[in-house]
This record gives sequence, C-alpha cells and structure tokens, in this order.
Amino acid sequence: MPNSFPKRASLRDGRRIVLRPFTDSDTEALFEFFQRLPPEVRRFAWDRIDDRALVESWGRSIDYDRVFPLLALDGSTIVADATLHRRQMGPLRLVGRIKWLVDPEWRNVGLSTVIMNQFISLARANGLQHLSTLLTSDLESAAIQVLTDIGFTATQLPGYGVDPDGGVHDMTFMICKL
Repeated sequence: MPNSFPKRASLRDGRRIVLRPFTDSDTEALFEFFQRLPPEVRRFAWDRIDDRALVESWGRSIDYDRVFPLLALDGSTIVADATLHRRQMGPLRLVGRIKWLVDPEWRNVGLSTVIMNQFISLARANGLQHLSTLLTSDLESAAIQVLTDIGFTATQLPGYGVDPDGGVHDMTFMICKL
C-alpha cells in the first residue's frame, strides 16, 4: 500500500496538503500533533494519545498490512492522522475499520473527504468489501455528514458510548459497502 504515496491534494480553501504513510521517523511529529489538539478532542480519542510511549510503540511496530497509518501534512507539520485497520482472519477479514483525527484549523475544507476517498480506494484495491467506523453522535456530527455524503450509511446506537467522566453518549456506526 505505501508504494502509491506521497499524494498531493488541494482543499476547498486553496490550501495544499501531502498524504503519505506514517513511518518510524514521524513519531515525534505525530506526538506533537496530538498535543496541539484541544483537550476536548484528545479526551475522546480512541487511544491514549497523551502517552508518548504508546505513540513511540506505533513507530516501532508498523505493519502496513494490519494497520495503514496515513498522515496529512502541511509542509512538515502533521494536520491529520488517519488509520485503516484490517483483520487477517475471521468473519471481519474483508471489513476495514477507520479512525482519524483532524486539526480543528483544518476542518470544513474537505480534508476528511480526501482522506476517506484515499481509504476507499485502498480498501477496494486490497479486496475489502466494507469500511466501518464508530463516531460519537453529538460531538462528531460534521464527520458523520462527511461520511454520509460519500456513501456511508448510519446506524444510531443510543447510549452506546461513555466519555472519560462517565457521561453517556449516543454513537453512530457508519458502514460503506465497497
């Protein structure tokens, strides 16, 4: 998968970004990206992105066939991090799961659409039949709309998620049939 990168893209506001896979030399820049995110974004991340050791472990254990980590860069600055997860065996081996975080200053300009379209292309090229993701309904309504606009279907899961303070949130399970 990494052979078809880097790729360049123009966003709706005219800014240009480069998409390329995360490598072990990106660990520090990725950790800095996570620290630049507002606390209200970091607290809902799927992983403990405040834990430098965790981010460093990702750099040491890259396996593009299992998890394909894609970065969006403005020059040398990471402005989005996205991952496409695959299972090697079992009933979900043809389903890719996606996660992503975008710098708030880079939202609403088409960056998530560019990233998701790359994942759709990669998934199809690698024989996946579906892509899925799970989003916090009230906090990620813009992301839900982006995915809906590019062909994902949504299923609401009332009270399915719990925030770090114990507050209950509805979740939206999104699926794209490829």
